[in-house]
Formats: sequence, C-alpha cells, structure tokens
Amino acid sequence: MARLPIRTLGRSGVPVTALGFGAAAIGGLFEDVGEDEAAATVEAAWNAGIRYFDTAPHYGVGLSERRLGAVLRSKPRDQYTVSTKVGRVLVPHAGGGDDRANGFAVPATHTRRWDFSADGVRRSLEDSLTRLGLDRVDLVLLHDPDDHEEQAFREAYPALEELRSQGVVRAIGAGMNQSRMLARFVTDTDVDAVLCAGRYTLLDQEALGTLLPSAAASGKSVLVGGIFNSGLLADPRPGATYDYAAAPEALVGRALRMRAVTEEFGVPLRSAALRFPFGHCAITSVLVGARSADQVRDATSFYGRPVPDAMWEALRERGLLPGAVPVPDDEPGGSLS
Repeated sequence: MARLPIRTLGRSGVPVTALGFGAAAIGGLFEDVGEDEAAATVEAAWNAGIRYFDTAPHYGVGLSERRLGAVLRSKPRDQYTVSTKVGRVLVPHAGGGDDRANGFAVPATHTRRWDFSADGVRRSLEDSLTRLGLDRVDLVLLHDPDDHEEQAFREAYPALEELRSQGVVRAIGAGMNQSRMLARFVTDTDVDAVLCAGRYTLLDQEALGTLLPSAAASGKSVLVGGIFNSGLLADPRPGATYDYAAAPEALVGRALRMRAVTEEFGVPLRSAALRFPFGHCAITSVLVGARSADQVRDATSFYGRPVPDAMWEALRERGLLPGAVPVPDDEPGGSLS
C-alpha cells in the first residue's frame, strides 16, 4: 500500500499519520477480544505504518488503555503519537457483573463518573498514564461533554490549556459525536484539534456546515472517526447498524445504491468511505477501529486503493453525494502531501 502521509495537529507540531488506530474495539466494544488478539491487532497497525493511536478511559473501563500501552511501551516513544480523553473518571466497583449496558463486553471492574472539573481533568489524565504505563500522552481530548457544555468550557478546557502551557501535554482538544459544540471549541478556544465521530461520512456531512470551514479558516485540525457510521457503510444490508442503532430503511437503501455505484468503478464501498473525508483540507487523520489484525490489514488495503474521480462524479450525478461536497484526489494521500 501507499506510505501513510503525515501531517501535524494545528500549530502544535504533533504528527499524526493519515490513518489512525481507534482502540475502542480492543477494549471489548460490543464483543469480547482476547489479550493476545488485542496485542496482535495493535502490532498489525504498527506494521502497517500507523503511528497515531487513540484511546479513552471509557473504552472497556480502562481495558483499552492498558492493552494499548502494553504494546506501545515496546516501541520507540518518539516514533508514535497517542491520544486519550478526559471527562469520565473511573471508580472501582466490586459489585461484579459486566459492562454490556455501556456497550463493552468486559467485567464491570469500575464505574464511570462524569467529571469536567479542573481536578477531574488532572485526575483522569494521571489515571490514564498509569493504565497506559507511559510518562506522557501527546493529545488530550474532552470526551463527550454534550450534557456538560458550560462546565467543559469554564473548568475543563482551562485545565487542559494549563497542562499544555506546562508542557505536560503537547496538544489539546475535544472529541464528540456532534459538530455544533466542536465548532464552538474551534472558534472560542485555542484547541489544536477536535475529533468528530460519524458526522463527516458518505452518509452524513453535518460537519461541513460550520465545523470544517471554521477549522480550515483558523488552521486547526479535525480528526474524523466513525467513518462507517457504526457499520452501515462497511456492510449495507437490512439489519445493519447506523450510529449504534438499527439503520432506517431509507438509509439502508441509500447505502446500497452507493455501493452499486462504487462497484461499477471497481471500488469497494469501504474504500470510498475511508477515502472520502480526505477531500476536505481541514481533515488531518481518519481513525479506523479494529478488533483483529485482519481488520487492520483490510482497512489499510482499502485506504490504499485508487479511487477515480469519475466515481465521485457518478455519486453526484445520481443524487447520492451533494455537489458542493469536496472529494479527494484519486491517489491515496494525494490531498495530504
């Protein structure tokens, strides 16, 4: 495959590869992943040239951080970038049971407590470093502050800014499944990057309204996750999931029509979905979640396939992609050089 391009997060100087590794799945997202399989998945990402790794305390109540750190500690620290998140503090839980109610097939060793206070931010980061077994992370993101907006801006963000000024972290930002509040972070604060999940995909271009233009104008970076909208764009069929719920029939039909068009040009729908976000200049990296080494290899293979301009034009002509939406160059990383 093509060598993964490298860009920096805003003005921070922090490098990220065009493809990043999203570590929620190795924390048991939806289904169990064994220790050896999780380690092999991270190693496969490294072997594929991925050097940006994203995790969070929320993922498997700390399991993702522990598993990711166990592999990354064997790698040269100056050769990769790692991000984690704050906003949920983990509290030990001795009541047994599992965490499936929160989406993770892991034992409920901890419970989560929302905390966007300055002290909560610092405690969360300290706990994450302990689980990772690292002396630092490069990027820290406020995680899902949807219902805590004012506290996040009034208390949590200034705490992150202070940590950055002290050199504890190199870059700061926020990560959410919506674009409105992320646009506020971009315009009203000095974040380096934001992570937008599910709102800039072949099926949903919500982020194109305010977030992406604002980021481009201010020189800030947007990381994109959820490019398959939790499954529909990976395997469109009745019963597929869209944003972690059953996909509406109309969306299933739209995804199936998209797949028919991309396959006319010999392009798997997953390749089109992976490459699509890179059409916008504000997009710095696309995070790909994987629970196995094979899934990592599939993702990097799909990313590396050329996607002809004619395919994007056909999607537009058939009303499946708005005409104003920017599309990437036909070669991987062409718009990232």
